[in-house]
Amino acid sequence: MDALPNGRFILEGHGDVGKRNAQIYGPDGRRRRSFAMGRAVEYLMADRRQHIWSAYFDEGVYIDPISAAGLVRWDSGGNQQWGYTPPEGIEYIDTVYAFNVDDGVAWASYYPTFPLLEARANGRIRLRKTPVVAPAGIAVHKEQIVTLGGNRQPDRLHRCRMTEHEALLTEEACLTLPNGAPLKRYARPIGRGRRLYLRGTSPRQWYVMGI
Repeated sequence: MDALPNGRFILEGHGDVGKRNAQIYGPDGRRRRSFAMGRAVEYLMADRRQHIWSAYFDEGVYIDPISAAGLVRWDSGGNQQWGYTPPEGIEYIDTVYAFNVDDGVAWASYYPTFPLLEARANGRIRLRKTPVVAPAGIAVHKEQIVTLGGNRQPDRLHRCRMTEHEALLTEEACLTLPNGAPLKRYARPIGRGRRLYLRGTSPRQWYVMGI
């Protein structure tokens, strides 16, 4: 579930291929529209420029024609606007591991080769090589990117500087809780531009870090 402009929100649930598993509701709580978003949605996020982004994992990618792109952009009314097609010679999306949405742009790291995918709302995409395999979260600000997890180290932060074709590692650190305690377990991180939101063992307590 995520918020949309003008007080609306979108809710996605499980459904069979072709089912209208996404619902858009108005600020009064009434359903405005339902539509098929595909199966196996790993991430559902909206931005302030009227875009909805959905990213998928393998159980949908291989059987559902919508999910097959791995990353899809919709308008705020639920109309599909774009789906990812990798450049020639680049692996397609099997599963999106880490995701970040800012205004008019989405960032993804995906299996099997874990490139950094930059997808803009105007249809332009860019892929960069990164030194991090299977990150859990991404924060992005200008030419900087910070990943959480990856390389089998769930509490490791990797700060990188982006060039045209790659993300160059500049610093590594270990993320702890605000009181200095080790970061052992957390739910799937949520990336919003320069900020990364984490929820630990309590469903009522969130933490945020930023670049």
